[in-house]
Amino acid sequence: MNEQATSCANPKEELQERQSGIAPVNSRIAALRDGTVTKQPELTPERAVLVTEFYRDNDLSEKSNPVIRALALKHILDNKRLSLQPGELIVGDRGPEPKLVPTYPEICTHTVEDLDILDSRDKNPYLVDEETKNLYERKIIPFWKGRTMRERVFETTSEEWQEAYDAGVFTEFMEQRSPGHTVLGDKIYRKGFLDLMDDIEESRKSLSTDDQNYRAKVEELKAMRIAAEALIDYADRYADKLVGRAQNEDDEARKRELERMADICRRVPAKPPRTFWGALQYYWFVHVGVITETNPWDAFNPGRLDQHLYPFYKRELEKGTLTEKEAKELLQAFWIKFHDQPAPPKVGVTAQESNTYSDFAKINVGGVTENGEDAVNDLTYLILDVVESMRLIQPNFMVQISQKNPDRYLERALEVVESGFGQPAIFNAESIITQLLRQGKSLEDARRGGCSGCVETGAFGRESYILTGYFNMPKVLELTLHNGVDPNTGKRIGVSTGDPSGFSTFEEFFQAYKKQLNHFLDVKIEGNKKIQKLYAEHLPSPFLSLLIDDCIDNATDYNAGGARYDTSYIQGVGLGTMADALASIKFNVFDRGNFSLTELIEALDDDFTNYENLQSQVSERTPKYGNDMDYADDLMQRAFEVFFEGVDGRPNGRGGTHRVNMLPTTVHIYFGEKCGALPDGRRAERPLSEGISPVQGADNRGPTAVFKSVGKLDHAKTGGTLLNQKLTPDLLDGEKEIVKLSQLIRGFFRMGGHHVQFNVVGADLLREAQENPEEYRNLIVRVAGYSDYFVNLTEGLQNEIIERTEQQSF
Repeated sequence: MNEQATSCANPKEELQERQSGIAPVNSRIAALRDGTVTKQPELTPERAVLVTEFYRDNDLSEKSNPVIRALALKHILDNKRLSLQPGELIVGDRGPEPKLVPTYPEICTHTVEDLDILDSRDKNPYLVDEETKNLYERKIIPFWKGRTMRERVFETTSEEWQEAYDAGVFTEFMEQRSPGHTVLGDKIYRKGFLDLMDDIEESRKSLSTDDQNYRAKVEELKAMRIAAEALIDYADRYADKLVGRAQNEDDEARKRELERMADICRRVPAKPPRTFWGALQYYWFVHVGVITETNPWDAFNPGRLDQHLYPFYKRELEKGTLTEKEAKELLQAFWIKFHDQPAPPKVGVTAQESNTYSDFAKINVGGVTENGEDAVNDLTYLILDVVESMRLIQPNFMVQISQKNPDRYLERALEVVESGFGQPAIFNAESIITQLLRQGKSLEDARRGGCSGCVETGAFGRESYILTGYFNMPKVLELTLHNGVDPNTGKRIGVSTGDPSGFSTFEEFFQAYKKQLNHFLDVKIEGNKKIQKLYAEHLPSPFLSLLIDDCIDNATDYNAGGARYDTSYIQGVGLGTMADALASIKFNVFDRGNFSLTELIEALDDDFTNYENLQSQVSERTPKYGNDMDYADDLMQRAFEVFFEGVDGRPNGRGGTHRVNMLPTTVHIYFGEKCGALPDGRRAERPLSEGISPVQGADNRGPTAVFKSVGKLDHAKTGGTLLNQKLTPDLLDGEKEIVKLSQLIRGFFRMGGHHVQFNVVGADLLREAQENPEEYRNLIVRVAGYSDYFVNLTEGLQNEIIERTEQQSF
């Protein structure tokens, strides 16, 4: 039995020990790191003003939507202010300066009230000055009223959809963000944008005038070309700026750096990179282009970074034109660029489902090559060193662990985990490949793939994989217990599944739940199709389409199904809560007869206030998922299987398919607020379980039992599953303990497990930080599929992390 543990270290000493490992390679990187960590994110109106002026001041009536979007991007890139920070090695920012965050009024126009909330809220605020508010009130809000994608979403979806959305049955990712969540492949390391323009011309020549979509395809290719030219021009603007700065630079070393940076910007993105530095800068220009065109739902990133950069690294080391220390400095500068770009602000439900500055850019290393060989190389280890020495919440970072990777690699990754800031997350490379193969990807594309965002699997550079929203499984259970009526409002929003008092067997009850579940999945999927059509028609992404195979060959936009593979994900939330709730109903009502279903529902409606004995029975004397008990684990599997069957393989609105994955980000807090008391003993409005993790505190037999329970899930049927574990700091104190954990992970992955991530932190430290936030501003923890500053989390999320079972032995 593994009891709750407390940290043996003094909280302040523990924090100091964590901070002691921060090690920029020199004072330049230290200054840049300090700047990005200490600067408060601020809203900039720059992009909103530029895009508004473009749409307002130009006659666009004769132009197609793809061309309009490409010209809008060109206008922004031609006119946005260029930032160049002292000592900077990689240039380009989302806003006019680092940590200045643009908005996207064509998608979601913030109200003045929204801006006031963003400026004043306690957690994750964005500074908003009076000039910005005035610009919004006078120019931006009036122009975009009635034209935004957010308004179109709510105007197009059905009343059933909106009632379910309001009740917290599901969320919608694209009511404030555009489609995205994809990852770059290896294209840019082989081709410059001039090459892509040649590909566009070849695609145009291959079009047939007999094709009913001929005109639309011509317009899409024209838009892609405009977008490609726009980024080349943007890089040329930077080259000019760098030359001018070099001419006025007194320090000879910095002058040479600036001149070399100018040369790089003259070459990339127009032509393929020739150097390690050039490859990093090329990617970064592309990154800025993607997140300037729209605000795609987080996660755009370079993907398999060690694989992409290793040929440049190896070649330059051998030639003597790059040293390991210089490469490390460039990588640390690259890490800072990600941290300089906070996520665009979210409000309302979207803020509650993803309340963080993190933009979820998840860099992958390790795994296998496209030929199935061990992909770990010297650069893999150098990147691990960079992650450990920088300790930033962005970029997000993960290691792919294959059976073919050496133990030394996994153990080095766990040494970084032991440093206590929640990175890297650990992923099973074989599970990723198996999932992608089941979905119909080729073996080579599966091996080149990985995960993005939190845990989402995809074929990098070749797939449009879009998250459509979270799905609240325990809410559907609650609606089943009330015959389709939401007890929070007394309103019927579901289908009639029968009076629960009439169920004589657990199977009858479970079939009622399945009927209710499928009803809401139907509602969600029909809404997805309508929203996907809106984005395909009204907000194409010609720049992003340049980057993802086979959009150019198909002459079709990323948002319209142009990519080689097209997947829409629905993310299931609360699987652990579902397992324990179903176990409680089956065990107590139908197997043991401890009370009737009617009595249980009465206790739930009373929030257990006058039912303490009943709550004690369901909380303390009922089988719980996460303890390697088949009774509860089997019901976890059943809850997952009916969700999977209701989603998997169903068509989306772009010619692709729907799939499932299991992750919450921060929505398990919001979804919990939308649920009353539940049969597992959870009180009303408390958080649900997160990911596929057991209910907080319910797993009391140690991490091995957790892995065995979670290993019973068929992870191959998903597009990713998220498992959190919290370890006491002394549990990884020493090489032997690291080896033990690595062997435990290897065993879990042999069972088919997809992912695990660790908080190595004591509850005492977290409670101390909660009480004295100013003294612990730099404390980083693992939340869901990302790390964040603990003091930036809402109180509910802080408490949820504290309440997670704290494992103190293997």
